Amino acid sequence: MEELKPRPANLSPLTPLGFLERAATVYGDCPSIAYDDTTYTWSQTHRRCLQVASSISSLGIKRGHVVSVLSPNVPAMYELHFAVPMAGAILNTINVRLDARMVSILLLHSESKLVFVDCLSRSLVNEALAFFPPHVQPPLLILITDNEVPPTPSSSAVHFYDTYEGVVEKGDPEFKWVRPDSEWEPMVLNYTSGTTSSPKGVVHCHRGLFIAALNALLDWSVSNQPVFLWTLPMFHSNGWSFPWGMAAVGGTNVCLRRFDAPIIYRLIERHGVSRMCAAPVVLNILSNSPTNQPLRNPVHILTAGAPPAASILLRAESLGFVVSHGYGMTETSCVVLSCAWKPQWNRFPASERARLKARQGVRTIGMTEVDVVDTESGASVKRDGSTLGEIVLRGACLMLGYFKDPEGTAKCLRETGWFYTGDVGVMHPDGYLEIKDRSKDVIISGGENLSSVEVESMLYTHPAVNEVAVVARPDEFWGETPCAFVSLREEGSTPNPTEKEIMEFCRAKLPHYMVPKTVVFKDDLPKTSTGKIQKFVLKEIARAMGSSRTSRM
Repeated sequence: MEELKPRPANLSPLTPLGFLERAATVYGDCPSIAYDDTTYTWSQTHRRCLQVASSISSLGIKRGHVVSVLSPNVPAMYELHFAVPMAGAILNTINVRLDARMVSILLLHSESKLVFVDCLSRSLVNEALAFFPPHVQPPLLILITDNEVPPTPSSSAVHFYDTYEGVVEKGDPEFKWVRPDSEWEPMVLNYTSGTTSSPKGVVHCHRGLFIAALNALLDWSVSNQPVFLWTLPMFHSNGWSFPWGMAAVGGTNVCLRRFDAPIIYRLIERHGVSRMCAAPVVLNILSNSPTNQPLRNPVHILTAGAPPAASILLRAESLGFVVSHGYGMTETSCVVLSCAWKPQWNRFPASERARLKARQGVRTIGMTEVDVVDTESGASVKRDGSTLGEIVLRGACLMLGYFKDPEGTAKCLRETGWFYTGDVGVMHPDGYLEIKDRSKDVIISGGENLSSVEVESMLYTHPAVNEVAVVARPDEFWGETPCAFVSLREEGSTPNPTEKEIMEFCRAKLPHYMVPKTVVFKDDLPKTSTGKIQKFVLKEIARAMGSSRTSRM
C-alpha cells in the first residue's frame, strides 16, 4: 500500500458551509427559518446567503478580513453565519449586552472592516465608535432593519452604508462563494470574557467547525428536520455550532428577538419545537413561570455553563423537558463533554438521577481525549471523585489559538499536546468528570462568563475603595452572581459609600450582568503571607451566605 497517498479528489478542505448547499438540494422546499410571520425555505436561505456574500465581496472585503455582527437571534444573524465566510471573510459575532467601551475595544482589536448592526443597537455602535482614536478608520456599517420593531427616531450620528435587505437585493444569487484553500483557514473570531487590556479573541478554522457541528448533532442524537428554537444567543460561541448543524439536518430555525417564558411556551406550541439550547437560568425561568404547563410533546433541551441545580432539573423534566447537560467553552466551539445517560440510571430515584445529570460527563465523539491532571506534574489525578485537578482536552474541535496573543496561546495549547482549560474538576470512579471550580475566577451568570478581574479593576477606580475582591455567590435564578468584598480607605474626603451606592457606581460603568448583586464591607480582606488576597476564603463566605435570590439584573 505504499503507493497509496492523498490526492486532490480526497483532499477537499472540510467546511460546514457546504451543509447549506446540500440543504438547498435535499430540503429546498422545507422551512429553514421562522420568525414571527416571516418564513424562508432552505432554497431561499441558500440564495439569500449567496447574495449577501456577493455584496460583501463587492464592498472590498477580502479573504481574511474580519466582519462583525451585533444582533440578537433574527434571520439576518443566522444567514450571516454562512454569508460572511462564504465571502472569504472571518465572522465575528459580538455580545449585544456589552457596553460601548467594550464593543469599541473588540472592534479595534479585531480590525473589523464591516459591521452589521441590529436596529436596536444603533446607539450602542454610535457610542462605541466615539471611543475610536481619530487616526483609525471606522468600519463600514450595515443596518439590520426589522418589521417587527417599530421605527424610532435615531440619535445616532454614524452613517449606515445600506440596510441588510438592500445588501440582499443587490447581491448576485449565482455568486461563486469563496471556498477555503485550506481547511485550517480561520472562519470565526469570538471573544471570551477578559480584561479590557487583553481581550481574548478565539479563532476557529473551517475544519474544526465542520467537526464541531457534526459532533454536536451526533452527541445530542439530533435526527433530520428538527424544529430548533433559538433561545441560545448566536453571538454566544456561534450558538454552540448549531447554526451550521441545523443546515446539515435540514432543521427549522425558529428565531426570536427577545426571551421570556410566555413567548417560549407560545412558540413551542405554535411551531412544534423539538429542540432548544439554553443556560441553566433559562431552565429556571421556564420551570418557575406562572404560565408554565405540561408540554404536549417532549422538548429536548441541551444546557451548559454553570452546573444546573438538581431541583431545577426536576422541575423542568416534570413539565416534559428532556434535559441533557454538557460542558464547552468558546475555545472548544461546541459541547465537548456531555453527561451521556446510562439506561440503568433510569431505575434510580429522581433526586439521584438529577445529581448524576448535573455532572459534566464524558468526552463527545468529536474529541480525542479528556483528563483531569495535576497542574504541576501533568499526571492524571485519582478517579475518586474528590481529588482536584485541571481539566485538559485534546481533539479537533479546539481553537487554532488566540488572535494576536501568542503567549496566551502557548500557555493553554501546550507542547504536551493538551489544551489546558483553566477549569478545576474531579474524575469519578465511573470515568465521568465533574467541574468543581474555576481556577481563573470566571463567574458564570445566566450563561454569560464574566471576569472578576474586570469588575475589580473598575471598582478600584472608586475613590473610597481600598481593596476589593469579586467572587461568585450562588443564585437560584442566575446560577451565580458577582459578590464584591470591599475594604474602604480609612480617611477620605467623602462619606463612606453604601452597598447601593457601590452598585450604582458599577452600573454606570459596566454591563448590568457584571454589576455585583452583593457588596460586603470588610475592614481587612484575608491575605497570604505574600499579600495576595485569598479568594478561596471569600468564596466560602459567599457560599455560606446562600442564594442571593435575585429575580432580575
